[in-house]
Amino acid sequence: MLPASAASAAAAATAIATATAIPDHTDGNTEAAILKSRILVVDDQAAHVHLLERLLEDTGYVNVSSTLDPRQVGALHREHRYDLILLDLQMPGLDGFGVMEELAADTGNSCLPVIVLTAQPVHKLRALQAGARDFINKPFETVEVTVRIHHMLEVRLLQKKLEAHNRDLERTVQERTAELLISEARYRSLTELAVDWYWEQNDAGTFTKVSGPVLELLGIEDVAVVADGSDAQHGTDTWDAAERQTLKDNISARRPFLDLVMHRRRADGSQQQFRISGEPMFDRHCRFIGYRGLGVEDRAYR
Repeated sequence: MLPASAASAAAAATAIATATAIPDHTDGNTEAAILKSRILVVDDQAAHVHLLERLLEDTGYVNVSSTLDPRQVGALHREHRYDLILLDLQMPGLDGFGVMEELAADTGNSCLPVIVLTAQPVHKLRALQAGARDFINKPFETVEVTVRIHHMLEVRLLQKKLEAHNRDLERTVQERTAELLISEARYRSLTELAVDWYWEQNDAGTFTKVSGPVLELLGIEDVAVVADGSDAQHGTDTWDAAERQTLKDNISARRPFLDLVMHRRRADGSQQQFRISGEPMFDRHCRFIGYRGLGVEDRAYR
């Protein structure tokens, strides 16, 4: 326990006033940010609270608050989102373990910004299992207290910077994804204008977009498989069977291919040559979502 007698309190206050400064292993900006951290002291003993407040203020912390009522901690933390809570474990009404349970339920986080103050060795492991980040022994050594608090807040600051960086990355990814979706839509529109025919299939192989003789090319006679209801006309033209099988194999295996040459013999005996390209499609999570392809007639072919 912290010093309870007046003599002990006076001795502790003297020790606080002459405490050894914390070695500075951080840059100026980081150190300034640490000293601006929001800290809450929770203890039912006013003398103990005063000692800790004085210690923190003498060390340079500028946002220190306190409460003697552990039942107020949850509401205070919801309002202020403290970077550190110095929490006594043995308090009437609601002990430190009850406070941590309430904090964990409120934040949904089992790892709490809490350093517990305890004189009971058996409480240390239980406190850490309850979500506390660290503990300080009672009666405490001034240098130990200042170093543990500083280290805790330095880690907390790094975590906040990492969280902010991750949010920035997520926002950047979302913006780039939106740009890519717009670019993809433009690509599809331009592709349909620039080629003789185009098709898309979903992950089940159902045709969702068809222009040109794609179904005829693949030997599909039932146009009902086209998801958007578009029609496809089938004539009496014939396609090279081996080339058709190569195309089907590529699509079935989800292989990308470029400029596959295919031939069609028209009903009047004339021949056409096409260059066909295809590729699998994936979403932003790299999941396969379908296949698409395009064809261009080689009009120079005779």
